[in-house]
Amino acid sequence: MTDSAVTIVVDALGGDDAPPVVLAGVEAALAADPTLMIVLTGPADVVDPFSATHDRVRAVATTEFIDMAEHPANAVRTKKDSSIVVGCRLVRDKEAAGFFSAGSTGACMAAATLVMGRIPGVSRPAIATVVPASERASVLLDIGANADVKPENLVQFGLMGRAYAQVVLGVSEPSVGLLNIGEEPTKGSMLAQEAHALMVDAVPGFIGNVEGRDIAAGTTDVIVTDGFTGNVALKLLEGLAKTLLTQVKDAMTSSPVRSLAAAVLRKPLMELKERINPDVYGGAPLLGVRGICIIGHGSSNARAVAAGIAVAARAARGHLTGRIEQAVAL
Repeated sequence: MTDSAVTIVVDALGGDDAPPVVLAGVEAALAADPTLMIVLTGPADVVDPFSATHDRVRAVATTEFIDMAEHPANAVRTKKDSSIVVGCRLVRDKEAAGFFSAGSTGACMAAATLVMGRIPGVSRPAIATVVPASERASVLLDIGANADVKPENLVQFGLMGRAYAQVVLGVSEPSVGLLNIGEEPTKGSMLAQEAHALMVDAVPGFIGNVEGRDIAAGTTDVIVTDGFTGNVALKLLEGLAKTLLTQVKDAMTSSPVRSLAAAVLRKPLMELKERINPDVYGGAPLLGVRGICIIGHGSSNARAVAAGIAVAARAARGHLTGRIEQAVAL
């Protein structure tokens, strides 16, 4: 079955190595998806020549750029012709179904919230990420948008994360867990206890509290927490994975004998590295805004850019925004 045509806006200036890496990622995404259309925002001397040589790319030239160091909300309000703001405006005006950028996370959040607007009923948009785990990939949110939350915010995070797992991971009835320091309903802070009580009745598939070890184990499809805790947990997982892979490589090449063993184990080790590679899963979605917004890491390579665009297209084709709107309205 052929995927339906979908248009995604891509910020040509997003990322540490933009625009060359972004353009290479766009080319890879177009090659992988024959019904994908791209709107490329950025300087005319970057987007116009690229568009002229690619049939499924439309250039929208912009004159401003939001730097990583700028105050996000102020930059969004003052730089209305920036590649990020224009990209979000194109989604708002229905000229595209989604937006991808590996630029400033804060600016992308601010632009999506201020320009696209929030889904009716959503009190706080949240950033999610797909965590590769031993049993199955899972969705972790919030990972940084909201350091301080209320119990009802966590309920909405559960509903939004569940919708994302359905659309992007293809799980028909996702399970949802609340990150805590113990499995019992009475464990944790007052925030966690109150959120648990609300989620029992309000979130379909809620299985109760899960602990930190469950994130890597993949024991549930969606894990909900506040943005402060989620960000710390994610950075810990990323750092630990990188350190372990480095230590395994060093151990396997520390002597001629071990190097021979490493040659035998090279294929399974490469498969493991691929399974936990964040580039495979694209960027992080900002859930709760009226449009698809996928935020890539600043150090994204071409593969990560292509994956982020693919995730945006999948979310758009799966009507993620409408699913979230229905979920929070129940």
